[in-house]
Amino acid sequence: MAARVSNKIGLEEDHHNFLLMHAMAPNVAGVIGSAVAAGVLLAVFFIKLL
Repeated sequence: MAARVSNKIGLEEDHHNFLLMHAMAPNVAGVIGSAVAAGVLLAVFFIKLL
């Protein structure tokens, strides 16, 4: 949602701006980082159980 809002504001300022892909990159990186962190935490949790 934040990427769409930033794209809309950019288009209001200049109709030639297309910021959606540039704004989506940090969002996707955050999702990938969260998945990696969850995997590490699960691995540590399961290793301690064994």
